Amino acid sequence: MFFAKRVAIQTLIFMLALLPTMLLPTMLLAQDAHIGSVRTEFRMLGPNNTIEVERFDDPKVQGISCYISYSQIGGLSGAVGLAEEASEASVACRQTGEIVFDADEIEQQEVVFTQRRSALFKNMRVVRMHDLETQTFVYMTYSAKLVDGSPKNAITAVHYGDL
Repeated sequence: MFFAKRVAIQTLIFMLALLPTMLLPTMLLAQDAHIGSVRTEFRMLGPNNTIEVERFDDPKVQGISCYISYSQIGGLSGAVGLAEEASEASVACRQTGEIVFDADEIEQQEVVFTQRRSALFKNMRVVRMHDLETQTFVYMTYSAKLVDGSPKNAITAVHYGDL
């Protein structure tokens, strides 16, 4: 009995020690720019609930930028990174310059963006799919959990060939 309590306390201390690294803003990992946000709900304690808009540039396709909007839960749980964010997100990718890419580096389907949406198990992802037949890049955003995910998704496409 005493041993089990000791192990539980040691595990809790270990998890608390890891907490700051899990809570680092994932925007720093894959985002290029925070475009803006709007408040959707006032919170008395902690930050307000918001909808955030971010931009990232496709890492392998020069000249395509993607804009993502997603909800951000505020309050105390949101402030410390323990709130599980909603699965809804929107994505719009546009040609923002000359489209240049190495065809040998482009996979048929590949994750081009990931952002943590909860402290432990939930991520928002953007996948690029390559439609060779129509010379189009298709981008889809969705949320995935360690065990399951959400069917909610958004899609956009950017044509790069001659019309």
